[in-house]
Amino acid sequence: MLAATLMFAAATGANAQMTAPQVPGTKPKTVQTVPVRPPAMQTPSATADAMAKAERLSLQSDLAWVGQYNGAITGDVSERMVNAIKEYQKAKGGKPTGVLNPQERAALAEAARKKQDGVGWKIVTEPTSGARLGIPGKLVPQQASDANGSKWTSPTGTVQVLFSRRKEVNPTSAKLADLEKEPSGRKVDYTVVKPDFFVLPGLQGLKKFYVRGTFKGDEVRTMTILYDQATENTVEPVVIAMSSAFNAFPSGPQAGPPPRKTVEYGTGIVVSDDGAIVTDRLVTDGCLAITIAGHGSADRLAEDKEHDLALLHIYGARGLKPLSLAGGAAKANVDIVGIAEPQSQGGATGVSSVKAALAAVTQSASALSPPPAIGFSGSPAIDADGKFAGMALLKPAMVAGPATLVPASQALMVSAEAVRGFLTANGVTANGTSTDAKAAVVRVICVRK
Repeated sequence: MLAATLMFAAATGANAQMTAPQVPGTKPKTVQTVPVRPPAMQTPSATADAMAKAERLSLQSDLAWVGQYNGAITGDVSERMVNAIKEYQKAKGGKPTGVLNPQERAALAEAARKKQDGVGWKIVTEPTSGARLGIPGKLVPQQASDANGSKWTSPTGTVQVLFSRRKEVNPTSAKLADLEKEPSGRKVDYTVVKPDFFVLPGLQGLKKFYVRGTFKGDEVRTMTILYDQATENTVEPVVIAMSSAFNAFPSGPQAGPPPRKTVEYGTGIVVSDDGAIVTDRLVTDGCLAITIAGHGSADRLAEDKEHDLALLHIYGARGLKPLSLAGGAAKANVDIVGIAEPQSQGGATGVSSVKAALAAVTQSASALSPPPAIGFSGSPAIDADGKFAGMALLKPAMVAGPATLVPASQALMVSAEAVRGFLTANGVTANGTSTDAKAAVVRVICVRK
């Protein structure tokens, strides 16, 4: 998350005179002093330059997803990036400083995540070549491959993504770019030619197109995106992410959405004495088996994709101490009560509590700073009055970078009202009366393939 604007002091020489008391028969003596200027404000570019590159990549990616940044997602500081931040701030009614405060950064990340979820953004490995592409799975759910590449399309063909591979004698980026201009009816808006890749956007008949290609030896690999002009508001932010995520010749370990762990740990909140547990939807997604430590297997009965909540149930458990979900409203700070993953506590299963500050993002969610440790996702957040304020969720974000993806994390708190609404909608009577959060949390263990 973007840090507050840094300050530094600069001292410069200046002449000022101070007259000493005059002694009879002597000349007044002058003493030179050096006043210090008020601290200078660091520029937005300098503030961005002080950030870790992973955070700059994340920032550029999020700005692109909300339609404010139109450029390569490289993590490099640029005037374009600073201007995109200012435009985002103005669009949200804020002061265009070029530096996002924690609340603005959290809101931007959440808006970008919703855009990604809306189009089904995922990173795939093209089966014929091993190339890596970012694909909006909900926009182009139909996929087919042959020896020459792969194609992803929407049901009506309004959006198409084509990956092709072929051989060329002595290819160069300029030569390949010229070849891509040849298809009938293709009008090129502009051409970008670099030593290792080329880009061509434009109009092909009634569709807009975007081509990015590169080569290695005599093999050429190209990604082409075709989309109806009526869909450009939806598709064009995705095109920027797809271009930056395109890795035609991957080598070495692939970063990027981190692969789901074979065993993943989270925290659950017992909310009824008959075994209902609410936890993080993503922690329990795609599990072959879900186990509640000390109680055995659990079934996942329902999920809420909007708030990333999941409802689990264990059967035959005794001595449960469900947490009271009554009252509680998010305030400035909360205590997150959870169970860190075994590796971070030497294989132990201890319950611990950490403090976090809140920054409102939406009506039903707030950002948590600093994020709690891995394993805390699904933990209850307790307010200053000792009441349930919401649930903490750790959210890895997919960030498109120049041939890799950099995982970044953010922590959110889903409001108590949203959690109660989810349980009510699924017929769960939260009958807890205890305010002892440590007694009400359990470790959730998901086992995948």
